[in-house]
Amino acid sequence: MAKKRVNAVIKLQVPAGQATPAPPVGPALGPHGVSAPMFVQQFNDRTKSEEQGLTIPVVITVFADRTFSFETKTPPAAVLIKKAIGLDRGSPESNREKVGSISRSALEEIAQRKMQDLNANDLQAAAKVIAGTARSMGVTVED
Repeated sequence: MAKKRVNAVIKLQVPAGQATPAPPVGPALGPHGVSAPMFVQQFNDRTKSEEQGLTIPVVITVFADRTFSFETKTPPAAVLIKKAIGLDRGSPESNREKVGSISRSALEEIAQRKMQDLNANDLQAAAKVIAGTARSMGVTVED
């Protein structure tokens, strides 16, 4: 079977199980000739096991014949940290104003979940990456 020619690669962040053809999905797919309702149906079916409304990054590959395939990623670390400690948003000045704290065990749980998408060799290195994200949000890490 011959390889299909890739026309575009589109990266979006869409709420799990709640995607609609409205922005940002429709305007991103429309110029490439991809059916937004078809993508929305497939995406919602694939993410129905996730917590509804949780932000899911998706990479959509559009081929020359206007077909597509997509790959879902794990939610962003910042979203998982906010969910773990019950924050609405991070600190606007993370070096001065702290908005919460997170335990080392919670960091390791997030790191375990994100391990496939992180550039880390082991769980400890992944936890350090997540801890850096927490610090940049104004969240202190408790040992």
